[in-house]
Amino acid sequence: MNVTIVDYNSGNISSVINSFKEVAKEKVKIEVTTDLNKIKSSDKLVLPGQGSFKSCVDALNNIKGLVDVLDDFATNHKKPLLGICVGLQMFADIGYEESETKGLSWIPGKVSKIDNQNGNYKLPHIGWNQLNILKESKIFKNIDNKSHMYFVHSYEFIPEEKSVIIATIDYSSKIVCAVEKDNIFGTQFHPEKSDRLGLKIIENFINL
Repeated sequence: MNVTIVDYNSGNISSVINSFKEVAKEKVKIEVTTDLNKIKSSDKLVLPGQGSFKSCVDALNNIKGLVDVLDDFATNHKKPLLGICVGLQMFADIGYEESETKGLSWIPGKVSKIDNQNGNYKLPHIGWNQLNILKESKIFKNIDNKSHMYFVHSYEFIPEEKSVIIATIDYSSKIVCAVEKDNIFGTQFHPEKSDRLGLKIIENFINL
């Protein structure tokens, strides 16, 4: 089995790569690539995201054929895919960071700036926050409710279908921090920066 991390952006994703390799050890092959054929033949995909919604979407679109291959992988072949941070946000129809930008439209919804309530909440939201786990999920296997994960973001994904939300956090309001829709999973937090519990989520995804 192989898990492919899609390295479409110039952002530093070394911590994502290192964490997946640490968990996978020799049992699972971890590839890091934008080669369309390798992505097509992969068993599972990881879509990291660093930077703004617009910069990440633009970076995907700049690699000819990549969006179509990702779409085919996720929505037609229905193989497991994990989006991390902006990787999750891009599942939406539209995002409003920098400028109005069309997303991948895998989960209906939008990405908007967190309401800081007239400066009462600092943006970006950086640091550890407690999960409110709303429903069972394969990626939360052996993860307790109220576990802490690490966040760095100023924007939030607001899905139209509340049924896809598997966890929220309290920061200004109830912010969606994890989603699951069929074979598509996403975390607003960074599992690769969330210590042993984050590694457990990575392990759960690899073991799907």
